[in-house]
Amino acid sequence: MTDSLSSYKSAKSAENNINSSSRSTNRFIEPVVLIRRIAFAIAIATWMVMAIGSATRVMNAGLACPDWPLCYGSVLPAEQMNLQVFLEWFHRLVASTVGFATIVLFSASWYFRKSLPKWLPWATSGSLSLVVFQGILGGLTVTQLLRFDIVTAHLGTGLLFFSSLLAIATALTNQEGSFDDLRIKSSKLPWLGLIAAVLVYLQSILGALVASQWALHQCFATQDMCIVLNAHLLGVIPATLASIAVVITAWLSKQIAPVLRKVATIAGLLVILQVAIGYGTYKLHLQVEQLTIAHQATGSALLGTLVCFAVLAFRANSQDQSLIQEQNQAQPAIR
Repeated sequence: MTDSLSSYKSAKSAENNINSSSRSTNRFIEPVVLIRRIAFAIAIATWMVMAIGSATRVMNAGLACPDWPLCYGSVLPAEQMNLQVFLEWFHRLVASTVGFATIVLFSASWYFRKSLPKWLPWATSGSLSLVVFQGILGGLTVTQLLRFDIVTAHLGTGLLFFSSLLAIATALTNQEGSFDDLRIKSSKLPWLGLIAAVLVYLQSILGALVASQWALHQCFATQDMCIVLNAHLLGVIPATLASIAVVITAWLSKQIAPVLRKVATIAGLLVILQVAIGYGTYKLHLQVEQLTIAHQATGSALLGTLVCFAVLAFRANSQDQSLIQEQNQAQPAIR
């Protein structure tokens, strides 16, 4: 049965490669490749925006530009420029670039919609809605003087937007052909990856609450806000265990695509790094700014990696099921 399925996959792969080659001669670049590259590029830029935003908060530069969307009433406040103003100004600059790039992504997906999966234009529409809402929250963080709930929602929406872009780009990976080695024999692994991603996202929200309310400083100084801090510390347990479960399950699965095992390994390394940085940040009472920034950036990278793993795992599971059904339907005709 396994040999038959493998030969069937090879035949399907050859057929898809021929079709892909004939389509590629009609265009300089396939729309699906263009959309995938744009989505990946925006995702990387979004990760940078979140890292710069973390640096802005740590450096107390959140209100370095007292107005919005301009900074001191100009596009480039040269006279007022210092490190804090630069951080806030540069954060807005990169965020604006991400917003405009998302409009390009949205427009391209609808323009080439006949050559793309039906779900893609709607997915990019969702991403555009998230980035618009993110921009509104960014303005409110300034006008509302860094209200903790708005700051938390700002990061939470940014993480959702970041995840949506990675999900789109990962789902389109090699869409013009087929994954010859994308296989998975455990229907539980995709859901395990999704659960781990959700738990890491919720843990990131708790971390945003700790940061926006300066809970660690207040808890050590006055024993205030310790509930928020302890909730974040306890949240480490389920998020870490779920992530480790993904890694172990992926490595113990004998019949699994190498790309899935590699992504799971990256997630495992990021978990170790994140826990180590988090421990150092806690013990040093947030006194090392670079550690605090790295903690947020590594957490975002871990979330993105788990999202990519879950999308690939769901796609592999769906592809295996569809191939088995097609083979079962073809066997009676052969006989």
